[in-house]
Amino acid sequence: MGVKGLQSFIERCCPEACVTVNLREMARQQVSRSRQDRAASLSTIVPTIAVDGMACLRHWYSCKDWVCGGQWREIMDVLKRWVEAFTSAGIRLVFFFDGLVKEQKRAEWVKRRRRVNGEICKIFNYVKAHRQQPGRELFCLPSGLATFTSFALKSLGQEVFSSLQEADYEIANYACQHGCMGILGQDSDFIVFDSAPYLSVAKLQIGTLTTVLYDRQRFCRNIGLTVAQLPLLACLLGNDVVSEEWMQNIRNEAMATYRINHPAPHSGASQGQMVLAVSHLVSSVWDRQERGKGHIPQSLNLSGAQREILKRGLCSYLLPGQEALQQGDIPALPSTPAFEKYVSPEILKACREKHVAVEGFMVYNVLCEGVTECSNTLEDEEDTELIPQALVYKRCRQLIYGLLLLHGHDGRHADFPAVKEWFVYPGHPLLEADMVHPLLASLPCDNPSLDLLWFGSGPEVSALRLTSFLSIFGCLDFSELYGTIEDSLLAALCLVTYTLLQVQTLYEEDADAYLSQAVCVRLKSPQELQQIKLPFLSSRAVQLGSLYVRGLSHLLFANCASECPLPNAALMPWQSFDGRLFHSKYLLAHNYTEKTVLLDNNPSCLSLFLCLKEKLMETCRKRGRILQSGRIAPERNHEAEAGLSHRERHSGTR
Repeated sequence: MGVKGLQSFIERCCPEACVTVNLREMARQQVSRSRQDRAASLSTIVPTIAVDGMACLRHWYSCKDWVCGGQWREIMDVLKRWVEAFTSAGIRLVFFFDGLVKEQKRAEWVKRRRRVNGEICKIFNYVKAHRQQPGRELFCLPSGLATFTSFALKSLGQEVFSSLQEADYEIANYACQHGCMGILGQDSDFIVFDSAPYLSVAKLQIGTLTTVLYDRQRFCRNIGLTVAQLPLLACLLGNDVVSEEWMQNIRNEAMATYRINHPAPHSGASQGQMVLAVSHLVSSVWDRQERGKGHIPQSLNLSGAQREILKRGLCSYLLPGQEALQQGDIPALPSTPAFEKYVSPEILKACREKHVAVEGFMVYNVLCEGVTECSNTLEDEEDTELIPQALVYKRCRQLIYGLLLLHGHDGRHADFPAVKEWFVYPGHPLLEADMVHPLLASLPCDNPSLDLLWFGSGPEVSALRLTSFLSIFGCLDFSELYGTIEDSLLAALCLVTYTLLQVQTLYEEDADAYLSQAVCVRLKSPQELQQIKLPFLSSRAVQLGSLYVRGLSHLLFANCASECPLPNAALMPWQSFDGRLFHSKYLLAHNYTEKTVLLDNNPSCLSLFLCLKEKLMETCRKRGRILQSGRIAPERNHEAEAGLSHRERHSGTR
């Protein structure tokens, strides 16, 4: 989000601060300068850009289809070409992704999540009314994009970090400490930080490597402030730490004074006037004897609570080595991990290192922060037959918490631990975190300690890791498949089996769609997947696509907690899922298409599919889950008719 109205103000009212630059030429000039500087660091010898990965997601996801669950092989191609464009220009990229939402920003996070819930309602209303994907005005990023993109970039050999603090703070700090050529993102906070130049990813033309640089000094000259005064301006306007409501009275007074002194309206909109009005206020109250970035002028009419929240906001912009209000005002990492008494110091150290290096997922959040979270998912709040993904995978998460917190224990602590969950789903008001207790999985052996699971060696420990992973999904019987089928297919089978056991309103045709696309996607290129024709969209299939991708993130969580019995690469969506392909298989399966056609007339795919389905059905029968064949509701008769022609295109017969 950044600073309220600041980005648009710069673009509309400060054109001189918006400088078009060529990144290739900037890199060439930096190399030339560094050759003359014998003390140059790696980041200056090799031109380096710190990249705000979260801000780039919309830029990267240029795929035509987004509502069906994501075109993951296509996005991998996009990322490869994007990285190659910078590499060919001699530019090193260092990516940062959000590790966890800090509690001071939770209220803003909740506000955004509620807003997105409303947008998702509009998406489903459109799909149900028109049977097609909405236009870009309702665009919503596929579920799990941030998580899986960070792993994708890592697989491409890039330097990727997951933040322990606020990501924008870590980005600005890294860029400042390492002399980076710039920060690539789309957050006006980066013009407030006294760090490297702020480069716009929204304006980036990847073909020519040109973009807009927001010049901090020119911006300051335009509004009559110094760089040291920008944090106060940002906090008074409103940002993620200091919400708009906190400083509303200050802005109202500033605007009233500004309009008296400047009766001719500014060429910009009212928010443009607001930025100028608050800038004039900051300049007028600033004590010239106090030039620190964290300075709060005494003349500001603030209550005690306002002054405290303002202090926190100002400190969020202070980088190490920059002047602070008091000793210790620079944001610090939490000193005491949430569940330190349940795990060893070695486990805590290892999970922190893995978190930062994007080699783990959610484990640090649980053990050190005691919190997990999940943003919005494409779920239809009017479809009461399908359970929200947060509830479908709740037992899975509880078993993972048990693996992390109760292994080696009997699970009968007097102070039984509970993890705070902030999961977004229809009907959840997000007024407070859900307190979720861990569960112990039923293993064929005694529960081992987490230290043995993570740091042990030998074939017995390797087998124990696999057993721990499979037990989380109730799929211990699948251990015999390990090594006989691809790891990605074993993971997909576990996920589909678990989902069918948890959701009683899923049909056999849903299982066929999930498994057939997991088998077939391995053999298809991104181009072939893009060319799949869908006669119409089913709102139910849209939700099931997102359900599967959210399940993949739980597979990844379980795998990291179990010390990776499967390679994390096997759990990535581009290995077992494509939104358009799944939707196609869903329509075919629900129109009772022959299995040969469902499997693209490929004998080896058909054989593999039948093997996987037999294992799935066997496990379901043991648990008393008898899969029923679904039927298309009468109001969807026109879907069945459209699906018939879709089947004909696949089979070549009528």
